[in-house]
Amino acid sequence: MVDLDDLRRQLAELTTEAVDPEFGELDLMTTPELVAAMIDSNRQVTDALVAASTDLARAVDVAAERMQRGGRLVYVGAGTPGRLGILDASEIPPTFGEPPERVVGIIAGGETAIRSAVENAEDDVAAGRADIARAGVGPDDCVVGLTASGRTPYVLGAIAEARERGAATIGVSCNPRSELTAAADVGVEVIVGPELVAGSTRLKAGSAQKIVLNTISTLAMVRIGKTFGNRMVDVRATNEKLRARGVRMVMGIADVDPAMARRALADTGWEVKPAILMCMRGLTADAAARALVDAGGRLREALDRTREAE
Repeated sequence: MVDLDDLRRQLAELTTEAVDPEFGELDLMTTPELVAAMIDSNRQVTDALVAASTDLARAVDVAAERMQRGGRLVYVGAGTPGRLGILDASEIPPTFGEPPERVVGIIAGGETAIRSAVENAEDDVAAGRADIARAGVGPDDCVVGLTASGRTPYVLGAIAEARERGAATIGVSCNPRSELTAAADVGVEVIVGPELVAGSTRLKAGSAQKIVLNTISTLAMVRIGKTFGNRMVDVRATNEKLRARGVRMVMGIADVDPAMARRALADTGWEVKPAILMCMRGLTADAAARALVDAGGRLREALDRTREAE
């Protein structure tokens, strides 16, 4: 049983739980004043991210290194952070062509907790450990623990289990010198300060964590060769908009007309990278696919190698 007096004292030390006196009459403000206050409050997120940028760069490199060796990026959190992890993970397959199991989100309380609060789920250390074990986390994986407070028991349990299994661990929190930072290989502390509505960490803290997740997953993908310049050349063309984007990418990178781009994409099953190789190096679809395998999936390297072979 948790000692509530002890927990109250712990929470009193957290900046994310502090009450900002500037907004002591929030409920008396006009709507334009409330909107201005919300916007002004969120400006602090950028400053906090800049302050954490060195640790964030370390986190990107750790995640990319594990993914380069074939491992997974695993997000784990409770409540809002858990939902943010699931959101970020769900965007990786269509954006970078990775299978859904490559970046995954785990939330305290399971599937139900994605839409509804699950009572006491965040307080269960054993459940955090069990969920990491159930996911089969191992030495090639990178586990990112997400908690605004930096003390959520479920997340701390998950990180402890992940480290014991040899996985790389990253802790993302919004309080200084947090338990999560001490528990993880890399700690990213984005200190956003008190929330506009005291303790509502879905606000600034949530925004900060979403940006951190965008940064880790996107830049890890860049590091492992999932882009060409700033083009998402591994995009899955699963709808008309994405097919049109694929055509535009092949046209822009290979400097060909729309008809040639569409023909190459049709021959590759709407895979952009081999279509670009076909257009720029005169390869067949099969030869382009082999060139990409030989280059570890990196389009720039495949283009360089096939130029040398000409």
